[in-house]
Amino acid sequence: MDVNFRYSKKNSYSFAVLSPLLPEAGFTDSPRNGVMIYSFTTLQAAKVFREVENAGTDSVFIAGGPHPSGVPEETLEYFDYVVLGEGEETLPELVRVLLQGGDPGNVKGIAYKKPGGEVVRTPERPHVNLDAYPCFDPQKLRAPIEISRGCPWGCRYCQTPRLFGREVRHRSVDSILRNAQHYNDLRFIASNAFAYGSDGIRPRFDKVEKLLSALHTLPDKKIFFGTFPSEVRPEFVTDESAELVRKYCTNNSLSLGAQSGSERILKEIRRGHTVEDSIAAVECCLEHELVPAVDFIFGFPTETEEDQEKSLDLVRWISKKGGTVRAHYLTPLPGTPYESAVPTDVSDKVRRELGKLALEGKLTGYWENTGNRKRRKSG
Repeated sequence: MDVNFRYSKKNSYSFAVLSPLLPEAGFTDSPRNGVMIYSFTTLQAAKVFREVENAGTDSVFIAGGPHPSGVPEETLEYFDYVVLGEGEETLPELVRVLLQGGDPGNVKGIAYKKPGGEVVRTPERPHVNLDAYPCFDPQKLRAPIEISRGCPWGCRYCQTPRLFGREVRHRSVDSILRNAQHYNDLRFIASNAFAYGSDGIRPRFDKVEKLLSALHTLPDKKIFFGTFPSEVRPEFVTDESAELVRKYCTNNSLSLGAQSGSERILKEIRRGHTVEDSIAAVECCLEHELVPAVDFIFGFPTETEEDQEKSLDLVRWISKKGGTVRAHYLTPLPGTPYESAVPTDVSDKVRRELGKLALEGKLTGYWENTGNRKRRKSG
């Protein structure tokens, strides 16, 4: 049987990591006969399910990624197998067993249906050692360098600790340097770039500097740290961390996750920092001539208009200071405490004000419930 990854731009980072472990697998933009491997998020799920349902191919369909891992039972209405959580070890073993006609029930870390329809979850597999696996095959598909995985905070809206655990694991400096040889512009994946080398709660900026200084010795490299596709937590933005960026890095901005301007909401979502932490981070960025690019989420389940207006006040303040803001509307994600939550609508007043800021070029993103209004996008 042929083996193929169902490629799209939205899953390219995942498949960059997995494709070196299945060197025989190809890439396709539509279903083919044989083993078909998918990875997708909740926003992509409905489209993927329709494609698989209407495929008309003689295929064994395997799903992995955030949405299938969060709701394997739903996914198995369309797919034959679900890889739960990390796939570096599970996916190659599952494919090998299928090609050899073995028993998938012996593969740890998957879900599948028995002939009678019962959903089976096999025993969990331990989290992987990042150094044991490459970030990508430079001859195939590339991705930013993943330097850390896992998050200790457990925010109620976030899948990261549910997929990858609450213990933060780090790729070694030597491994990062080997991957960095293949790029001129160095970008990184981490839930909190400034937490590199730490437990994710107490920063170890000495470890961050060890990494950045080593990367800085590589010839003709531009280092982008603490910006897309990673971000940093506000309380990790200090004079010391900001100076590390100024000393070693190319980026003149930092991506911060503030998420709300309401103290009550931050406590409810278990964010683990305060509004004052976000304000201090913005001010610290500006003092060190870094533009703060700050994320906010609107629509938390118990969010009131007063909470939204507090976020709006903070958004305005950041904009006046010279920062930028990215607004998001809450998407309840499977496997999180908010998976069954009903997001709150953004009030007309806040919606109008966010729209004005977008027209002025100070705000980008999505901030409305698509069930009631067409989401507006800027940027």
